[in-house]
This record gives sequence, structure tokens and C-alpha cells, in this order.
Amino acid sequence: MQVELIPGTVVLLIVFLFTLWAFRFHQRRVRFPPGPRPWPFLGNLLQRDVLPLFNSYTKLSKRYGPVFTVWLATKPMIVICGIESVKDALITHSEEFGGRPPVPILDSISKGFGLISKHEKWKMVRRFTISTFRNFGMGKKSMSERILEEAHCLLEQIASFEDQPFDIVPLIKATVSNVICSVIFGNRFSYDDKEFTRLLDTLEAFMTFFTSIPGMVYSSLPNIMNLLPGPHRKVFSDCKTVCNFIRNEVDTHKKTLDPDNPRDFIDCFLLKLEKEQNSSLICMEDLVMSVFQLFIAGTETTSSSISCALVVLARFSDVQAKMQQEIDDIVGANRVPSMEDRMKLHYTNAFIHEILRIPHFTNDNFPRMTTRDVNFRGHFIPQGTTVLPLLISIHFDPVCWEDPENFHPTHFLDKKGEFQKKDSFLPFSAGKRACPGEALADMELFLYFTFLLQHFTFELTIDPEEVDLETVYLGCREKGKYRYLRAIKRKI
Repeated sequence: MQVELIPGTVVLLIVFLFTLWAFRFHQRRVRFPPGPRPWPFLGNLLQRDVLPLFNSYTKLSKRYGPVFTVWLATKPMIVICGIESVKDALITHSEEFGGRPPVPILDSISKGFGLISKHEKWKMVRRFTISTFRNFGMGKKSMSERILEEAHCLLEQIASFEDQPFDIVPLIKATVSNVICSVIFGNRFSYDDKEFTRLLDTLEAFMTFFTSIPGMVYSSLPNIMNLLPGPHRKVFSDCKTVCNFIRNEVDTHKKTLDPDNPRDFIDCFLLKLEKEQNSSLICMEDLVMSVFQLFIAGTETTSSSISCALVVLARFSDVQAKMQQEIDDIVGANRVPSMEDRMKLHYTNAFIHEILRIPHFTNDNFPRMTTRDVNFRGHFIPQGTTVLPLLISIHFDPVCWEDPENFHPTHFLDKKGEFQKKDSFLPFSAGKRACPGEALADMELFLYFTFLLQHFTFELTIDPEEVDLETVYLGCREKGKYRYLRAIKRKI
């Protein structure tokens, strides 16, 4: 009898504990804005009609309103949709929504140091970074000269393929990375440098994991995942190798540092550390992790945008021809483009803006966190809650855009064919946590496109009808057909 009673007692205990947990979870859940019903323990993680949000936000916002809750395991995340709600959160309530929640994948490497931190010191590091980048030419002529110098190297590499198909992604990633490397390390790398190639491969593996389903599971259950085998272990190990490379660079800079002539970001940070050596706010690890984060941010987003854009140009040959004609008319064939040309290249400028609007997968991976309790649009959101202002909900809002699902540079042109800004365009986010590298990315996108289209016409190696705009951004991240193009040298 006793042997039979023990299993029954255990079952009753499990049922009691589960019922108690479910009751408390329900009490907690009703405190937040409404949203899709979560599964026990897993939340909405494995519900395909909820995640990824760029596929489901339209349906969810229609059902629950522009502010709703999704659950990542047992953690709530408030999703904000639509231009009015998003701008209200990012700009009007910038202080309340100015926090940064833990990003477990990044925190496992940076340990809370550097630019992307939930601690208040992020403000100091951010101000210093923006100021230093401006001193090294961000938004100025000297930076455009750096970019064009790198663009010439890219041109030579592309020309070496002599009209044969080639994978555009590694070259674009290398050339864009070299721009940020020239600022943070003080030098560029050869495209076939094995160390440089290894760093870029590690970066690609990190970003692939970051945006994958296993990455989402890790972000929701980091303590459990750290006890298990999986792809995260290799990714983190390789990233530590990158950080060790940065530490070696920092040590080399220390030995050759000239306080009167700082060469790059590392030199400037070392001088700041020396000046504030009695302060405990920032330390050497903030330097290492800031460089790591800048290396990622300065390489990945811009290179992905350019690679994707070249595929789109090859897909829409009429758009490419129209841009080339405009560049021929304004810049010509014998002069390199400059940022001063931008105000005259209306269609080219519109194309660049549209290429930043169209990706269904955007930078919505970096949410905010409430710094205090806040009543927002009829909902109470407690302090410390993760909040995701969904930028894609603005970029594909039919109220703001005519035919938003399709690619049209004319979205940014007025009736006269001149470029016009749009309030409903926020690819770099807004408010106090907006991307600090926006000015640099703007320069790179404009100068690379105008320079490349001066010299080449890009063609697909597949049927243009096979290119799906909804997946082109992700397609360029993966090995395969999307990444291969022909670059035909133009005869002007």
C-alpha cells in the first residue's frame, strides 16, 4: 500500500505546485497590457502565430490594440506599434523608456561593460564615443575621404572577377568593417588577411545566432541554457577570442601612445581613463567592450543593408538604370562623388531611404526598459519592464505609406520628383537610445552606392522573380543564391 501511495502523493504535490504557480502567474499577467495567451513556462516563445513579431504584429495589434504584451518564457515584453504610439514612447516619454534591459547573449560576453549597458554609465560612454567619432570626422569631409578610399579598394576587388559571378557579402562586410576599423584601431586590413577574415566570420556567426530561434530561447532562459550544450558555447568562445584580439590591440596602443597626437578611438579612450583614473565609473574593460560593440554595430547593419540593396538593384534593373543616369548627369564619370552631391541626387537619396525602410527584419532586437512606473496610453507598465517599440509597424503602416509592402523609391519623392523627408521613417530609432552611428551609416550608404554605380551595373545570377523582398534581407545573411551577383563594368 505504501508503495502505491507515494507516487500519488508526489502527483498531488506536483499538481498543487503547478496550480499555485499558474495562479500567481495569472495574477502577474493581468497587471500588464493584454496579449496572446502564453503557454506555461514557455510563454509565447514557440507560438508561430506570435513570434517572430514582424510576421504577426499586424494581426496582434488589431486584436489587442497598439500596446500589447508577449511573454518570453516567464518574462513579459510590452510591444508598441504604430507611429503615434512609438513616437510617444521614444520621444515624449524618452526618460521613462530610456532604460536598456539585459541582453543575455551580449551580456554573456560584455558582462555589463561598454556602450550597451543597463547601468547609468552608458550615458557617459555614449557621449564620449559620439564626441570622439566627430573629432575623427564623422559627418565631415575627412570621414567621406576615408570611405571613398575604402570604396576604391572595393572597386579593385570587384573588377578582379571580370564579369564572373561572385559572393558580394564577404567583400561588402570587409569594406564596411574597414571604415570602422580605421576609426577604432587606426588602420584598415587587407581583404585576404586571415586574422581579419576570422574576426568577420566570428561576427557573422554571432549575429546569426543572435537572430535565430536558439538565440531567442537563450535570451529567455540564459541560466538554464548555460548548463546545456549547444551552438551558444562555440559562439561565446569565438567572441572571447575577438575580445582577446582587442585587448592585444589596446596593449599595443598603450606602448606607443602619444598624448598629444591620439591616432584613433582606442588612444582617446586610454587618455580618458588616464585623466579619470581616480574615478570608478569607467575602466579598461569598458574600452575593450565598447570596441567590441562598435566593431559589431559598425560592420553588421550597414554591410547587410548595402548587400541587400545591391541585390534589390539587380532585381529592379529600371531603378538601377535611373540611378545611374542621375549619377551620370550630376556627378559624371571623371569625378568621385561627394556628400555635397546628395541634395541634387534626389532619386538616389530616395532609393537609400527606401532600402532602409523595406526590410521586414529590422533592428528591433534591441528593446528598451522602463526606468520607472509609467501610465502609457491607458496601460500601467511597471518599472523594469522590457518594452519593444516596433519600428517595422511604422515603416509598413498603410496610413503613412502608399503601397508599403512593395519597393518604391518614390515613397520619398514629392510630385516634382524631389527628395522629401518622412516623419514615419525611423530606421535608426529615436530618442536617447537612438543609434549613435547614424551619421556614419548615412555617409557610407550614399558614397558606396554612388561610387559603385558609377563604375558597375549589377546583375543577378538567378531569375529576378525568385527574389522575394520579404526575405531578401535574411537571404543575404545566409549562404546561397541571393548573395551571388555579376558586376559588369560600365562603358561611359
